Amino acid sequence: MSFELSYCPNGEYILGRLQQFYDRNAQDQIFAYMEVPTRTMERFAKEHRSGYCDYPDPYERIAFWDSYLHERMKVHDDSIPSAYVTEMDQGLYGGLIGGEVRFLCDPDSGWISSMVPPILKDWSEFEQLKFDPDNKWFQCYTRQLDIFVKESAGKFCISHFILIDSLNFIFELFGGTNTYLYLIEQPELIQSAIDFAFELNVKVQNKFFDVVPRMNGGTCSKRAQWIPGRIVDESVDPFHMTSVDYFEKWGREPIERIFGKYDGGIVHLHGNGHHLLHPVSTIKGLKAINLHDEKEDSPIFDNLKDIKNITKDIPLIIEINFNDFCKAFENHRLLGGVFYKVINVADIDSANYWMDKVRAYRI
Repeated sequence: MSFELSYCPNGEYILGRLQQFYDRNAQDQIFAYMEVPTRTMERFAKEHRSGYCDYPDPYERIAFWDSYLHERMKVHDDSIPSAYVTEMDQGLYGGLIGGEVRFLCDPDSGWISSMVPPILKDWSEFEQLKFDPDNKWFQCYTRQLDIFVKESAGKFCISHFILIDSLNFIFELFGGTNTYLYLIEQPELIQSAIDFAFELNVKVQNKFFDVVPRMNGGTCSKRAQWIPGRIVDESVDPFHMTSVDYFEKWGREPIERIFGKYDGGIVHLHGNGHHLLHPVSTIKGLKAINLHDEKEDSPIFDNLKDIKNITKDIPLIIEINFNDFCKAFENHRLLGGVFYKVINVADIDSANYWMDKVRAYRI
């Protein structure tokens, strides 16, 4: 199938590079996304204030993505342009079972995300939960997907978005503290909630894959750009605060179950979750790990060699400051089999100059 996205020059070439990366056949190469300033993002920051807001007009949101990705088409990096349904990032799942969906605007990122406060007071309310396809938020979700697909057609893609399953979902039911207590006090009920969350997440993700066309047989991704197959985006955030044993007991099986329902998935880890690197690396169906820098920790790049000793040939996605990237490049210290999200790039010319170097770089 030919690649046809007007906002992605050299799309077939980029897909070829990404195919190598996710097939784990590019340990001698590096890949990069270059984050440059855009007028769209500057305008959004001026026009919006940080904090809680109403559910936005989907047409305004897709217009934002259209403008932003149109500007980025002059950046010739390894990215595939895609819009992320940020409004459904977390709150959708809780909203589907009666939670109060709250939206939050971040002017710096252009995101309007969602969440819910704890939904249930105690377990006696759990058995009353059910999925209703006529639910207000499922209708909003479906309508927004339809609008995004129509308005992006032929120009850019729609990214998959996060799962809220396993303990992430139970956080939405009871909050974090109670969830950890219930792991000890009510393990049978925790398992029932995990099973409920699996079915709910499958309904949400199936709707996404039914409505959003796959690009050349793959899934577009804000984190991973493009991966062959139907790929989901998983979070192990609740296990960052637990031991490896807790992850093995409560985390692995739900992830492998939903990865097996599709063609695999990606996982992200924050700084306080690096003790999970080895178990996460052995998840069946894992396609990539996205590692997040934290302000209080040393940059991921400083520990990348040790990390790769654990993760082996699993594709890694990390963030790195432009100046640090350039220095590491000149000193030939960039490790292969890694996708570098380079931030604070001055302009498009700088991005393209360094991308020429990226494509020629060999370990």
